[in-house]
Amino acid sequence: MPRHPDSLLSLTDFNGAPLADDMVWKSFHGLMERHGYVFMSSVPETFDPVAFCKRLGDFVPQYTGVLVGDVRPEPGMEEFYHAGNTKPLYPHSEGYDFEGLPPRYLALWCETPNTGAGGETTIADARAWAETLAEADRAYLRERIWRWETTDAMRHLGLDLHPEHPVIEDHPDGTIVRYSFNNLVRGEDDRIGPLLEDAKNHFEREHVGIQYERRDMLVFDNWRMLHARNAFTDAGRHLRRIQIAHRVTQ
Repeated sequence: MPRHPDSLLSLTDFNGAPLADDMVWKSFHGLMERHGYVFMSSVPETFDPVAFCKRLGDFVPQYTGVLVGDVRPEPGMEEFYHAGNTKPLYPHSEGYDFEGLPPRYLALWCETPNTGAGGETTIADARAWAETLAEADRAYLRERIWRWETTDAMRHLGLDLHPEHPVIEDHPDGTIVRYSFNNLVRGEDDRIGPLLEDAKNHFEREHVGIQYERRDMLVFDNWRMLHARNAFTDAGRHLRRIQIAHRVTQ
């Protein structure tokens, strides 16, 4: 069963007074470092999620080219494995099919909450999973280069990418874990299969479930966290979505 999120950023203090700007960002980055994600609830109407995200880094265009995307059921997509329908999404990192670095952060906020069961975003720490592996397995995931591919839905829409990356990549600003159970091309190498299965099992044991109310916002470190989605039936569920590039440190 998914746990409730334990990482919560309030924009007011215990008396209901607005937090100073520097205190908000200190709290945000502290929670991000500790948990890998920040969930903001009871967000006031005056809060601007786009302006908030701009302070984290440059936006990475969605597959469609827009900077701020919509996550809601789309006509003609029900037959595909795709965020634009009501089906479940399996654990994955975002941008595993990018040629370069994947987005550092992913932000989701709720325009219209789901009614009824399901629809939770689920997240779990992939670095914590990697730490459970034998050193030989971690070395294998760092040294072996795999071919990755876009989903059938993206190919249907005309985008067909095939980058090559390791699963674990060391970067000066943090370890990157790329993961897709479906879209890492395994070929004849069967050693990766049990490791992908192990990551999926870790996710099922350890994930946190996020159920949104209107204006609730989730931001997570995409280099560190895997995310998924539970199935739902409410076609009115509507999230908005921003991918944020890594900000290079000097």
